[in-house]
Amino acid sequence: MKENVDVSIIMGSDSDLPIMKEAAKFLDEMGITYEMTILSVHRCPDAAFDYAKNLKERKVKVIIAGAGGAAHLPGVFAAQVPCPVIGVPIMSKTLNGVDSLYSIVQMPSGIPVATVAINGAKNAGILAATIISTQDDEVYKKICDFKASMNSAVLEKNEKLQKIGYKEYLDQMK
Repeated sequence: MKENVDVSIIMGSDSDLPIMKEAAKFLDEMGITYEMTILSVHRCPDAAFDYAKNLKERKVKVIIAGAGGAAHLPGVFAAQVPCPVIGVPIMSKTLNGVDSLYSIVQMPSGIPVATVAINGAKNAGILAATIISTQDDEVYKKICDFKASMNSAVLEKNEKLQKIGYKEYLDQMK
């Protein structure tokens, strides 16, 4: 566990790591500190509750919690820590992640969890950075630059499409 981090990325299983690494990659690009942890509120509840208390004491700014299946992890942390929690529903074999999505998005009143798309860990990283940018001018500028680069990329693609036509554009995409 690192001393001071802005974001805690938590996942219920190591099988979630290939998805959750996308949040970490974006936070790296923004220069935001984070830690990654594997905890299950079902399989090791005492350790999960202790970790939640520790996050509260450390004043972590945002939690990104990825979980599949019953997906209680984000809600349990949202109930214990007074910072924004972003839930990442992980695709499951049984119901293709819809079970995870419903488990995270249907939190009771008073325990909000911001929820991104199934396997949407990159968007969770972007949302966490955006939240942090409200209090950090450097991160705010980086978020503005990120959005401007997306804007430029789309406009460049459209310019190319208009110039060469859709058939040639599609051929070049192959």
